[in-house]
Amino acid sequence: MSIPVIRAETFYLPPPPRRGQPPVDWSGYPAAELVYLYAERHMGRRLTPPTETVPDVYFAQVNQNRWVASCVCGSAAVVSPTDARYGCTECGYGWATLVFPDDVDAVEAGLLLEPRPHLRNWWHDDDPMNPYRVEEEVAS
Repeated sequence: MSIPVIRAETFYLPPPPRRGQPPVDWSGYPAAELVYLYAERHMGRRLTPPTETVPDVYFAQVNQNRWVASCVCGSAAVVSPTDARYGCTECGYGWATLVFPDDVDAVEAGLLLEPRPHLRNWWHDDDPMNPYRVEEEVAS
């Protein structure tokens, strides 16, 4: 059995229901907002999602089989190609736009060839943090 690449909607899940209570349903929330619900419910933090969009653009990457985005403050969160926004729960930075590959399905399918999920990593070719990025030579 191959484990799919993890996205926010399969990582940030509601807490189990309390005895006698109906389960909590987070299915109506956009993927980028699930991290805020998770931090509030599972970590006891009171957070509200950002209300502003910031001009920054971050590159999503796959790190150990999870789509993630990293903030300038050093924090990171699991993200999803279904909602190309990232807001930081640590520093409170507003919604930044995420850049995903043009063909997410092809990237995920390629990663499934690696049988060990902890070794599944991928960086966007244009990401300045990509350790395998090939710098173009500048003609002098």
